[in-house]
Amino acid sequence: MSVDARLKLLGFLVSMVVLHFALRIGLGLGTLAPDLLVVGFLVYAREAKPGTAAGIGVLLGLLDGSVTYTVGASSLVLAVLGYLASRSRDAIASDGLVLMAFYLLAGKWAYDVLLWGVTVATAHASPASSLIVFSLPAALYAAAAGVAAVMAYRAVA
Repeated sequence: MSVDARLKLLGFLVSMVVLHFALRIGLGLGTLAPDLLVVGFLVYAREAKPGTAAGIGVLLGLLDGSVTYTVGASSLVLAVLGYLASRSRDAIASDGLVLMAFYLLAGKWAYDVLLWGVTVATAHASPASSLIVFSLPAALYAAAAGVAAVMAYRAVA
């Protein structure tokens, strides 16, 4: 990947993170807004090296956890997810939008499942049924928003 392509991808990640916090905190939408931080991170991590993706995951986890109660858990989960996402580009060679939608759906739901698994020992964890009732529709919503964002990114880049 060229330096120009890396900078554009990093710009995409930064814009998704800013938009994530602008919608969730700035406009006060909370969980009504899609999780653009995870979506942007998954798109970035797919093209990054495993160590870089894990490191960016830790930083984004600290940033996201600073406004929620999951500081360490978010960092751990995003680091693991970043490593796995960067390794997935070898298994998933296509860049089609349908495959990207399934990738983002699986990645967002994996984030929620892993985060639930890390926080289940604390009082902050929700029941396991919430992984299907709330988390799966949220993953579908994030995947749809992510596909729209990837389409816009590809049109610009």
